[in-house]
Amino acid sequence: MMPQMPPSSYNHSSPQDMWYVLIGIPGLEDFHTWISIPICSMYVLAVVGNVFLIFVIVTERSLHEPMYIFLSMLASADVLLSTATAPKMLAIFWSQSMDISFACCVSQMFFIHFIFVAESAILLAMAFDRYVAICHPLRYTTILTSSVIGKIGIAAMVRSFIICLPFTFLVHRLRYCGRNIIPHSYCEHMGIARLACDNIRVNIIYGLTVALLSTGLDIVFIIMSYTMILCTVFQIPSWAARFKALNTCASHICVILMFYAPAFFSFFAHRFGGETIPHHVHILVANLYVVVPPMLNPIIYGVKTKQIQDRVFLLYSRITTCC
Repeated sequence: MMPQMPPSSYNHSSPQDMWYVLIGIPGLEDFHTWISIPICSMYVLAVVGNVFLIFVIVTERSLHEPMYIFLSMLASADVLLSTATAPKMLAIFWSQSMDISFACCVSQMFFIHFIFVAESAILLAMAFDRYVAICHPLRYTTILTSSVIGKIGIAAMVRSFIICLPFTFLVHRLRYCGRNIIPHSYCEHMGIARLACDNIRVNIIYGLTVALLSTGLDIVFIIMSYTMILCTVFQIPSWAARFKALNTCASHICVILMFYAPAFFSFFAHRFGGETIPHHVHILVANLYVVVPPMLNPIIYGVKTKQIQDRVFLLYSRITTCC
């Protein structure tokens, strides 16, 4: 482990020369090995489950529909998010590999925020897909064409890049004076900014602005989509048709809740939690957030989607027949 350098050793540090120490979960260091077991298991399941889900969607022609294309985008984002964080997290828990360079830390920070904002946009696209499918079913194929889906995917990536790129400049502009202990298992924007000697008000304001105007607006539009969906569904005279329409949205609503609830808990706890929320609780939730939703998403969609179930059973029967 790289020791913390006292501020008296020098006035300011060049960011390129900085090395940080990620200490994992503060206060639970003695339990790191035990905590790593479920996190490693969930990470493996997340990668395997989402890669398999992508494989099923790509190889099954009946799943080449907008809903499942967006689902494959979500699965790809889940794999990237968990892979950007879990390996380093497990290295800290298993081998005390806590040191990380400034460049690597900023890169990890950028990819975490980039993937999060992109995934939020994908969830909004999936909500729009359900809105069109239920409220305008006759226009579904003409509205959500392959070209439109591709443009939505590109727009999500471009928007995320434009929003998250300033984070790298905001941490590079700060002056650092020797503090290098990050009480976390991975690097994120405010964790790095709080180690600086400068005023970080700009960082705080920009972080809040991004949360409110990107993911916050996504949530508003998702709520609007489902409000219109519910209004349309309850105008359907048949209860069976109502149930079928609602059932197609159930899995997406579960995924939305799993994605946003712990993310915003972590976000606001980091900025406003103070002494109210124990720090180890905040960090533990942040660690679970990057592996639990990616692990559960394939399970939720697998249970709720008959086409995916049929494809899985078909593949299983072929494997058992060959063996």
